[in-house]
Amino acid sequence: MAAPATEWKAVAHLVANHGMSERRACKAIDCCRMTIRYHSTRPDDTVLRKRMRTIALERRRFGYRRLQVMLKREGLAVNHKKLFRLYGEEKLSVRRHGRRKRAIGTHAPMLVR
Repeated sequence: MAAPATEWKAVAHLVANHGMSERRACKAIDCCRMTIRYHSTRPDDTVLRKRMRTIALERRRFGYRRLQVMLKREGLAVNHKKLFRLYGEEKLSVRRHGRRKRAIGTHAPMLVR
């Protein structure tokens, strides 16, 4: 099973270069025609993504929940599930603190007197 984008390119290639019909090209590569004909109606999130990224770069310790509060104050009300998805797609994450330094070397056994 290939990704829809790959299937779309394959069907477009067969239609353009080999003169096949869309129906026949889909049958040749064994994919559903609805996958090829589908066009997403999802709105563009570029403004939200840019604003989320700028806040995240300013406030490195803020996770997606705190970003949602900040965006809501600015008038950009977003569902928390959508915000979590965009947060991951933008490869944002809370910066981790460094681990505690430990003594290096061997521990000498206690001397018994």
